[in-house]
Amino acid sequence: MHRQDSQDSPLFGEEDDNLRLKKSNIRHPLASFFHLFFRTSAILVYLLCDVLSGRFIACMVTIILLLSCDFWTVKNVSGRLLVGLRWWNQVDEDGRSRWVFESRKSDGVNKTSSAESRVFWLGLTVCPIFWVIFFFSTIFSLNIKWLAVVIMGLVLQWANLYSYVRCKVGGKSSLRKMAKTYISGQIFKQAMKETEKT
Repeated sequence: MHRQDSQDSPLFGEEDDNLRLKKSNIRHPLASFFHLFFRTSAILVYLLCDVLSGRFIACMVTIILLLSCDFWTVKNVSGRLLVGLRWWNQVDEDGRSRWVFESRKSDGVNKTSSAESRVFWLGLTVCPIFWVIFFFSTIFSLNIKWLAVVIMGLVLQWANLYSYVRCKVGGKSSLRKMAKTYISGQIFKQAMKETEKT
């Protein structure tokens, strides 16, 4: 994992080294609330837009603002507080841009609660599925005016999901390599079961 080389801020995870917590506690109720609030609000406004207001522009702006607030909140606040993960783009001195995926150092102490972790990952994985469904329903119903909004929802929510999965599995690990390893392992297990049957 990469660490930020900043002298004016502590390394990730060092700021709360003395904390001990119960595994099921929700230590950050405000972060947990807003982690779910913006993304579910954007989905609800999208679903109820025709019922609440017939004005497309007002609904579109509201949804995009909610999605932007959600992206910022998840990327900069709730990922760090709820599960100890963060990601960002860093421009090196030579001008090259690189992505940094980081997880909090554990030092044998579990600093994240299982309840907060469940809230984080549930919100992070379920909501993008809704935007995929909205994408296909927009295409099939030929409701093209909503396509830009739905694509914006897809891109912002999948970007956070992909980046946090990269943080969780390791910033340098290739997700494609991990998927191949998993699939080949499953095929091997299935082949072994078939061999044992015969």
